[in-house]
Amino acid sequence: MATTRRADMFTADGRPSADDPRENGPTMGDERATLIETLRCARLTLEMKCEGLDAEAMARRSVEPSTMSLLGLVRHLAEVERATFRVLMAGQDAPKLFTGETDRDGDFDGAIADPRVVAEAWAAWRAEADFATRFLTELPSLDDTVDDPDNLHGSGGGRMSMREAVIGMVWEYGRHLGHVDLLRERIDGRIGQ
Repeated sequence: MATTRRADMFTADGRPSADDPRENGPTMGDERATLIETLRCARLTLEMKCEGLDAEAMARRSVEPSTMSLLGLVRHLAEVERATFRVLMAGQDAPKLFTGETDRDGDFDGAIADPRVVAEAWAAWRAEADFATRFLTELPSLDDTVDDPDNLHGSGGGRMSMREAVIGMVWEYGRHLGHVDLLRERIDGRIGQ
C-alpha cells in the first residue's frame, strides 16, 4: 500500500519551507499579536488550499445532500468575518454579503461555477479580513465587551469580551479548514499540511 504524505501539497520535500508564508511569523508575542498571527495563518491556509482551482472546482459540492463547497466556505467565512468584526465588535450597521432572511444559506446556495462569483467571493473575504486585522491592531483592549443579545456569537445571549469574539473566529476557521482539506482532496486528490 502506498504511503500518502500529507505535507506534499505545499512543499516540495514534505518539510516546512521558508516558502510557506505561514512559517516564520511573529513569535513570543503578546496575546493580541498571537491572535492576529493565528488568524493570519488560518486565512493563508484557506487561500493556499484553494490555490490553482477554477470556478468549477471551487463550486463543486462535497456529497449529497450537502451544499458545501470551497467557494461556499470562502463566502461563508467572509460573512462570519463581517458579522464578527464589523457588526459585533465595531458596531457598524453593515448588511450581510451573501445571506439574508429569505436565504439563510445564500453563502453556500449562491456558490456557483462562475469566475465572477469566485472573484467577488475572494474580494469580499479579503476586504473583511483586512478590516478585521486593522480593527484588532487598533483595538484599545481585548477586555472591552460588546453585547450579543441574540447569542449569534456564543455569548449565551449577553455580553462578551473582544477576546472571546476573536477566539470564536479562530475556532470558526479551525472548524472549516478541516472541511477545506476534505473538499480539496475530493477535487483533485491533493492533501497537505
